[in-house]
Amino acid sequence: MDTETGTPGEGPPPARRGQERGTGWTRRRFVGAAAGAAAVVAVPSPAAPPAGGAAARSAPRAVAPPREPSGPRPLYIGTYTSAEGGGTGIGLASYDPRSGRITGSGTLTGVPDPSYLAVHPDGRTLYAVDERQDGAVTAVRLADRRVLATRSTGGAGPCHLSVHPTGRWLLSADYGSGSVAVHPIDASGAPGERTDLVTHTSPPPGPGQQGPHAHQFLTSPDGGHVLAVDLGTDTVYTYRLDPARGTLTEVGRAGTRPGAGPRHLTFHPGGRYAYLANEVDDTVAVCAYDPRSGRLAVGEPQPSGSDGGTNYPAQFLVTADGRYAFLANRGHNSLARYAVEGDGARLRLLGTVPVGGDFPRQIAFSPDGRLLFAANQRSGTVTVFRVDTDGGGLRRTGEPFASPVAVCALPL
Repeated sequence: MDTETGTPGEGPPPARRGQERGTGWTRRRFVGAAAGAAAVVAVPSPAAPPAGGAAARSAPRAVAPPREPSGPRPLYIGTYTSAEGGGTGIGLASYDPRSGRITGSGTLTGVPDPSYLAVHPDGRTLYAVDERQDGAVTAVRLADRRVLATRSTGGAGPCHLSVHPTGRWLLSADYGSGSVAVHPIDASGAPGERTDLVTHTSPPPGPGQQGPHAHQFLTSPDGGHVLAVDLGTDTVYTYRLDPARGTLTEVGRAGTRPGAGPRHLTFHPGGRYAYLANEVDDTVAVCAYDPRSGRLAVGEPQPSGSDGGTNYPAQFLVTADGRYAFLANRGHNSLARYAVEGDGARLRLLGTVPVGGDFPRQIAFSPDGRLLFAANQRSGTVTVFRVDTDGGGLRRTGEPFASPVAVCALPL
């Protein structure tokens, strides 16, 4: 949870931030440290994607079926190094792609508060946010685990980052300052000095908020736009990213209902719909997306599967074939299962599965889609599920893997 008033959050309000500079103890992490019937909602169909043009040319190509996994695969785990009981850096581990069993292998130190992780499309470089008052992003070369560079985001408390599909730009979201930043990526994988920084100054903060809180910054499937999800302003902003200069031009805004607190957006592989997790009002929404304009239209709120208890939806995943979606529920401590219908236009709640941990902050698929990893912040564990892609089922495998304040799990 990420609000600035009596609503639960994950760190101190702004008045206290000056006293805690450098500690990394932001409002985002406080909640994690402190203590159904089917529903179907459709949204209007967006315009069909263009037959030609830049957006169509940059659309991702069809991928071959995943190969049968063999041998252990790497797993990286994000944490808070400045939190009580937190880690000392990025957790290093491996997992068996068949059984899901995780084996720890140490820690990559030298990266403060690496609460969110991403990997370059070529698989050679790992990126981490440094979620501190003086926010930064850090790049690590995986071959020898050498820190390549750390660059300031220009904002406070970065909580999310992603790599543009071209591999040329690093996108980050600053929760504390409500800003998004762009950094160029050189041939070595290292980020350069940022090329743009945009702070969300309008619309005014939503109910219970005291300012903007950018929570996610990602690229649309067509590759032509980047979208920023802001919990504080109840808005998803669409920008056009200049492919040569790395600058942002706003082209659209999509507002949720007041007080929804949007946190995380995931696109359907068809590229015309997306699913939004609303943290503050404990709902989800189907969104229509127009690749031509980059505009998003947010649909009506739907249940998260929490049965009305205290709950903060965290993150959505959609299977590669677009048939099922899964949502991490913090508080209810479950994974909600949805059937995706109407070529992505509808979500139908199938039920929930206990996550086997406390406060699932983030979830991720293994590259082949056969396993789902859940990073459970309060219990300090990572749980693993086998995904039934035919029926949308989840079955937990093995015992939870202990990792201090586990807030992100990145399987490669």
